[in-house]
Amino acid sequence: MFEAALDFLKDLWEFLNERKKYWLAPLILTLVLLGALILLSQASAIAPFIYTLF
Repeated sequence: MFEAALDFLKDLWEFLNERKKYWLAPLILTLVLLGALILLSQASAIAPFIYTLF
């Protein structure tokens, strides 16, 4: 599974580099971080504190 994720990231970087779409990198990173925040906040004690940020 880890290799598949690395292959995906490698392909994504090659796509961004070849097509000169560097502006997509911050957008993708923001979406990934937001998704990780949602996953971490679902069943944790810090959920009430995260919800106050929004």
